[in-house]
Amino acid sequence: MRLDKYLKVSRLIKRRTVANEVADAGRILINGKTAKASQAVKAGDIIEVTFGNRPIKVKVLSDVEPRTKDVAREMYEIIGQDNVLAAAHDAPKAE
Repeated sequence: MRLDKYLKVSRLIKRRTVANEVADAGRILINGKTAKASQAVKAGDIIEVTFGNRPIKVKVLSDVEPRTKDVAREMYEIIGQDNVLAAAHDAPKAE
């Protein structure tokens, strides 16, 4: 599956055109190498995406297009996130 389509169907990036723009800007790495939007993604690949100030690193678990949006989250596993983001996400909520 193409990188831009994978990012869209896995819901890592909302729109395919945005995924194309991010890839064209050189802000996506697959296995440590700069990737183009047309590059093929396969299970086991490590994708690093930097959009804005939110770098995220995921491992591809499946490259089969999901039938429903509920299983899109099962297509990847987050293996790295910006420390500031992770700390904010895990911070206790005030009640």
